[in-house]
Amino acid sequence: MQTVILAGGIGTRLRPLTHKIPKPMVKVHNKPFLEHLLQLVKSYGLSDILILASYLGTQIEDYFGDGSSFGLKIKYSYEETPLGTGGALKNAEKMLANNFVLLNGDTLLPINYSDLVEQFQSLGKLGVIVAYSNPEKTIKNNLSVADNGSVLKYDKANAQDMTHIDAGVIVLNKKVLGYISDKSICSLESEIFPQLIQNHQLHAFKTEHKFYDMGSMEGLKNIEEILA
Repeated sequence: MQTVILAGGIGTRLRPLTHKIPKPMVKVHNKPFLEHLLQLVKSYGLSDILILASYLGTQIEDYFGDGSSFGLKIKYSYEETPLGTGGALKNAEKMLANNFVLLNGDTLLPINYSDLVEQFQSLGKLGVIVAYSNPEKTIKNNLSVADNGSVLKYDKANAQDMTHIDAGVIVLNKKVLGYISDKSICSLESEIFPQLIQNHQLHAFKTEHKFYDMGSMEGLKNIEEILA
């Protein structure tokens, strides 16, 4: 299955590290964070990669090329201005496979990706989102998940009655692009997820595995410890 990586973030919280390089290319133990992420998905047989790039994105292609030297097949889609998560996908529509795993390029989630893909294929839904149980409640929950795994609500503003948190990974069918309007800027979270939920097309892959965001100095330090 194709893996699509959102790599267009500016990385303001990591400045000055990101003044001259894109956020996913910040070094962790002498190699870009993105390389660690690609090695993780490759270990589960996910070697067909599409990188959605923007800010200083050509540096990513300069480093990884077509991916062959990393045992991967990598293609790139560029957005001249930030289009949001949904807009970035719409911009790359012709390059997307029918089904794909969508990852944030600044987040590490150590789960079994084979199990995730298998669940998506068996359910026949348009989307399966990884839902972290968040037992420590260090950050607010934003997903309400039923006992059977159906996602009932997605809300970043109000954590009341929310049971899980979006872990930054989702498997999608390309048909979700039909929910995206013709306007250029679109957010999956605020504009597409509600429609999927309303149509009973978003399911949760529940996990106890914590995700790690390298998008801040503190987060970068945590990632360095995890990958030590």
